[in-house]
Amino acid sequence: MANYQRILVAVDFSKEFESVLAKAIEQQQLTGARLLLVHVVEYTGAMYTGEIPLPEDLDLDQRLAKQAEEKLQAMIEQNDLQNAGYQVEIGTPKREIVRVAEEHSADLIIIGSHGRHGLQLLLGSTANGVLHQATCDVLAIRVEGD
Repeated sequence: MANYQRILVAVDFSKEFESVLAKAIEQQQLTGARLLLVHVVEYTGAMYTGEIPLPEDLDLDQRLAKQAEEKLQAMIEQNDLQNAGYQVEIGTPKREIVRVAEEHSADLIIIGSHGRHGLQLLLGSTANGVLHQATCDVLAIRVEGD
């Protein structure tokens, strides 16, 4: 097994994420690596497909990013992660996770995988996208749900 120095943990705040975080903490303890918890807020414009345009001053993305920062800080405190940092990005999750991993020279990305089937698998998932785009190792943790 590689001696990882910097581990990026993709955080989605789902109830199943606890098992992903547990595996990340286990890897951190085995290797002494620094953890970087990353959450990506998807552009609300990309999620909204209605015919009425959203007002530009809504600033929803920024408010969601601020909430995510607070949740990440609490997660670090609750799990006593002394050597961990956090980062919140706005964009497409698979692209931003890979970009941040490269920016921080991460040698491992840990991400939850919901094991989708059928059409969802054909269209791709964040974990699948990260796996195929990342230049470092990726550990996909199977989580229950959906």
